[in-house]
Amino acid sequence: MSKYAVKQLSIFLENRKGRLEEVTKTLSDSNINIRALCLAESAEFGILRLVVDNPEKAKSALSTGGFTVKERDVFAVKVPDKPGSFYKVVHILAQKDINVEYTYAFVGTSSMAVLLFRVPDELFEEAIKSLLEGGIELVEPLFFYK
Repeated sequence: MSKYAVKQLSIFLENRKGRLEEVTKTLSDSNINIRALCLAESAEFGILRLVVDNPEKAKSALSTGGFTVKERDVFAVKVPDKPGSFYKVVHILAQKDINVEYTYAFVGTSSMAVLLFRVPDELFEEAIKSLLEGGIELVEPLFFYK
């Protein structure tokens, strides 16, 4: 896989009181730092998507703790924190007919934002190539890891 592949953990959670606390306690007790997250929920369950500083250790701790965990590759881009930056990235992907399955973001500094993207596996390399050709700065995994 690409040198830009960032390991993301997806944790399936029953939609009940205290479940998110249990996940974060497991990670805290294992000295795992959450670097980015997104929580999507429905009436019955949620999916907590995490990028952490040590994905293998986190996956092991969560699995041992009884959580269902799936590892996925996502990629991250760094863009100026200003109007139109997100558009520029998704426009490049749309022009190449690359579907974005989901995305989430965080502000890294007062002038920079980091956007994480999940695209279909078979289009991952094409997405990376297209973004680099379009002048988008990709973030290497070491940005997130210890």
